[in-house]
Amino acid sequence: MLTTILHGTPTDTPPLVIAHGLYGSGRNWGVIARRLADERQVIAVDMRNHGHSPWAETHDYPAMAADLAEVIEAHGGRADLLGHSMGGKAAMMLALTHGHLLRRLVVADIAPVTYTHSQLPFIAAMRGVDLSRVERRSDAEEMLAAQGVEKALQSFFTQSLDLPGKRWRLNLDGLAANMPAIMSFPDISAHWDGPTLFLTGSISDYVRAEHRPLIRDLFPSARFAKIPGAGHWLHADKPREFEAAVRVFLNA
Repeated sequence: MLTTILHGTPTDTPPLVIAHGLYGSGRNWGVIARRLADERQVIAVDMRNHGHSPWAETHDYPAMAADLAEVIEAHGGRADLLGHSMGGKAAMMLALTHGHLLRRLVVADIAPVTYTHSQLPFIAAMRGVDLSRVERRSDAEEMLAAQGVEKALQSFFTQSLDLPGKRWRLNLDGLAANMPAIMSFPDISAHWDGPTLFLTGSISDYVRAEHRPLIRDLFPSARFAKIPGAGHWLHADKPREFEAAVRVFLNA
């Protein structure tokens, strides 16, 4: 099963499961998870091939949805679910295939579509870090900077660095091999009628107006909200506003 980080204790309210995006980990969500845990238990997961979770050859959305279903079933069998980017696609897939496990769904800055850009250059950059010369995270950040990786992403990527082990806590080979599946979304004839919030950053173009008809076909109860001044990493750009929007929706 996926590695989980538990925040707070179980209550009468279903727990909130958080599924991170590509190259992330449950640890990235610590601040928001701890704040939301004042009302319910929050379970941040490491997705497969990330963090401390097992590595696998398959990295597609049916498999990731099954991973999340296993976590929810182990924590009472019903949960709210928040997914960002890749984790948002996995969360949508879970709703469409295991909808009975969910009460409410928050999809953060992603649509159920295939994207044409690639995340492979970041894998190349991480592979370009000479881990034998890394003694502290700043060493790796300097090597990433030399390859053109922006400052915010340098810090983000190095959170997945195992310094004592001189290794990445990311299955870079597996993620590279599965990149077409990660950038796509399965063609599925299903829908989930439960309360769904598509929460986006106002300066992100991941969820566009032309995506809304498909979103409404799959999620007829979908609502849409934007966080002003936030990009794709909306939870990092505007953490307080993000937390407030999620909290209001979950408690509605």
